Amino acid sequence: MSKQVRVRFAPSPTGPLHIGGVRTALFNYLFAKKNNGVFFLRIEDTDQNRFVPDAEEYIMEALEWLGIAPDETIGKNEKFGPYRQSERKDLYQQYAAELINSGNAYYAFDTAEALDAARKLEEEQGKTFIYNHTNREKLDTSLVISADETAKRIADGEHYVIRFKTPVNETLHLHDIIRGDVKFETNLLDDKVLFKSDGMPTYHLANIVDDHLMETSHVIRGEEWLPSMPLHVLLYRAFGWEAPEFAHLPLIMKPNGKGKLSKRDGDIGGFPVFPLKWNDSRGFREDGYFPEALLNMLVMLGWNEGLGIEKEIYSLEELIKAFSLEHVTRSGGKFNPDKAKWFNQQYLHVKNNHEIAEKFNVILSEKGYNKSIVFVEKIVTLTKDRAVFISDLWELSNYIFEKPKSFDEKAMEKNWKENTSFLMTNLLTIINGIENFISSEIEIKVKDWINEEGLGFGQIMPPFRISLVGEMKGIDLFELSELIGKQETTHRILKAINHNSK
Repeated sequence: MSKQVRVRFAPSPTGPLHIGGVRTALFNYLFAKKNNGVFFLRIEDTDQNRFVPDAEEYIMEALEWLGIAPDETIGKNEKFGPYRQSERKDLYQQYAAELINSGNAYYAFDTAEALDAARKLEEEQGKTFIYNHTNREKLDTSLVISADETAKRIADGEHYVIRFKTPVNETLHLHDIIRGDVKFETNLLDDKVLFKSDGMPTYHLANIVDDHLMETSHVIRGEEWLPSMPLHVLLYRAFGWEAPEFAHLPLIMKPNGKGKLSKRDGDIGGFPVFPLKWNDSRGFREDGYFPEALLNMLVMLGWNEGLGIEKEIYSLEELIKAFSLEHVTRSGGKFNPDKAKWFNQQYLHVKNNHEIAEKFNVILSEKGYNKSIVFVEKIVTLTKDRAVFISDLWELSNYIFEKPKSFDEKAMEKNWKENTSFLMTNLLTIINGIENFISSEIEIKVKDWINEEGLGFGQIMPPFRISLVGEMKGIDLFELSELIGKQETTHRILKAINHNSK
């Protein structure tokens, strides 16, 4: 690549950041880092009617949490600032005027009523209304009125827009890094609005001007913007600027049926589609996902390292090294909530137990249990292999902190026989006689007693577990006994004996 790679993520602050947007940001980030380039964030807030307070802060916080913060953005390394489009609007007016002067754009004064009438007339003739070369000189535009009248109407405050004058009878042969060669007929394009009389540009003009001035080398965005590619290339040409390279990413599809993943899919399926919680909508962070697991899951929805490579778990550093736009797929990937959980589970299993214990201890403290980090780390070691989220550790270990409130009837009926209370009383004698109450010592003493008495392990171990847990689940019994201590172990066995003596 002859010039420095500079790529951007340019969301509109119209609400929470969808994971489709997160993946776009991620692919831009990976491409920048792979090529020793710059990843910057620009806020495209020219549509003030759809502006949502706090959305900008939400976007910033999400990228920070995910570990893909931009190199340049609002308040950070503002080499080409401002990075908020609403603060750049004077620039756009200047460039809109340049297009007018070069004959690549024109003023249009059409009212909504006039456009509706023109649209209905076309439809009555079985045609589709397109505002372009077929009618722009029949409508209320500066192409058919004098320059003096145009200037007067603008001076009088009449509402107008500036439209791009799309070239006629051209076939555009363009290249997309992901989709290859694509072709567009200019006669089928409409003359898009670039600027409005309220002083604000539309997306198309602001996007092109900013990408040029911010020296964007590659535009990596969702495939919904592919139809805008010819207009944007034509705008670059009209200004006499070199266009960046384009890459249009596939959509993230809903788990079932057709169409792209939506908030409604998440509401119905009970899973998040936003990185962070937004009002009443769930967030991956609040649901307990690790940011690196979310990134790993998202990158696999539309990218693979290569044919025959079945690797699925990548650190961010590995992704940067392996990533290429040429290996991004053209077709959309279906979001699978179960697969998302699987990714989180894989990351949980390999995380440092001390780190997990610190986070689990926060949950325990909220429940009123103040335990040493050593104690909690031991619980993590014994339970994390069955957990998907850190919050699952409570369900997998709550019996360690809370004695059984009841006993599983089916388990009791199957495992508590006529002489079981007698055997459990004898077990209590063994338990009370153990001085060094650690799991290895408890295991030796209990197993030696079982063998010496000629008992079967099935006579002792199941009722022992029911006594301590209340049902047939849980960690190793001897580890559990050590964790809750001799006194609590004794109390729980006695409670089970008394329960079955009624």
